[in-house]
Amino acid sequence: MFLSSRGWRRAAATAVALLSRSTFAQTWSACNPLTSTSCPADTALGMTIHVDFTEGEVNSFVPSGGVPTYDEDGVSFTVASSGDAPQLTSIFYIMFGRVEVTMKAAPGAGIVSSLVLLSDALDEIDMEWLGADSTEVQTNYFSKGQTTTYNRGQFNPAPNNQAEFVTYTIDWTADRIAWYVGGTLVRTLTFDEANGEYPQTPMQVKFGAWSGGDPSNPPGTIEWARGPTDYSQGPFSMVVRSAVVTDYSTGKRYTYGDQSGTWQSIRSDGGEINGNLGAAGTVSVTASAPAATDSLSPTIPPGGIIGGGTATATDGSTGPSRTVGPIPDGWVMTSEGKVVPIGSSTTLPGAQPSSSLSRELSASPSTAGSGGGETTTLATSTLSTLGGARAPTDAPPESSASTARRGGLLLGLLVLAASALLCW
Repeated sequence: MFLSSRGWRRAAATAVALLSRSTFAQTWSACNPLTSTSCPADTALGMTIHVDFTEGEVNSFVPSGGVPTYDEDGVSFTVASSGDAPQLTSIFYIMFGRVEVTMKAAPGAGIVSSLVLLSDALDEIDMEWLGADSTEVQTNYFSKGQTTTYNRGQFNPAPNNQAEFVTYTIDWTADRIAWYVGGTLVRTLTFDEANGEYPQTPMQVKFGAWSGGDPSNPPGTIEWARGPTDYSQGPFSMVVRSAVVTDYSTGKRYTYGDQSGTWQSIRSDGGEINGNLGAAGTVSVTASAPAATDSLSPTIPPGGIIGGGTATATDGSTGPSRTVGPIPDGWVMTSEGKVVPIGSSTTLPGAQPSSSLSRELSASPSTAGSGGGETTTLATSTLSTLGGARAPTDAPPESSASTARRGGLLLGLLVLAASALLCW
């Protein structure tokens, strides 16, 4: 249907009502594509987004395990009592890419701040900061959930990480993973060095804080986290100012072509694996880190952020819950990480259409953004399936041409009415 300016406002109000009854992303029972052929596709980012959390929340990241709070410093993940594990998880996946997070780690014995890339096939790349030591960061990786050995982790230098905002970077390609602290390259892992355990399937991005030192955790986890945690000394907060995420592949969604778990088996719908490689440019390296130490407890669990909820797989096993949320037809991801309707006043240059319908709307002369500005095409199915996105509350500006056409129409109606009266 075609909406006038007044109709746009009415549709926006309807959208808000619908959004209040649903969520943009849903947590579903764990489905591993290496053991099941019925897993849903992974929503692809397919671009670069720059998220400034000092401006508030964005609907491309979904909270769980607690309630993150927002202020002029960014988003805070606070652990105040047993069971607190606030985190944000992306609704999208990247297939190779770069994640840059500017943050302060949380203090406190046993408190863990985490940045995790995690795939449905349980490939994983981590950075974790222990609150008991403000001078280092742990870098780690897993492949296909393999936990029989724990010889992959390192503690790398990250000085003053609780008092200062520092940018941490994970740069992940088919050939190597590089971890950075500010401008310092602290670790590199090549594909060959991983000895067949290289992460290479589409990953979600998640970050938050949790208590590894909670008394309910296994003794090995408490020891690794340098606990136990004394909650009376809290609360303990991790603060994230901003995040820049670049997907090195393009397309709308990623699927598994077979159950091998290799990156060559991943398919892109409407794009290309590695089709965006190099889009983020090179990382400016200002220093090299000293040799790292290999010292991990064998009881460190995969999944990165513990306590944020678990899901049960079809085989009865449990693991970290997955947050998924396909971008509905007619909506786009902006470069600020916001999911908005096509043609809304918040759509930014460079926003990526979510589907072929989006491309059709963009090409139609009657849709917003075509230059006329007087009408906007909305799919009612979009409004009924989307949740979590803020609907626009201001109408698109009406063009002078539209105003002139409306004036001409009114004048014509007046002339016809006058003629009819004369004839009568």
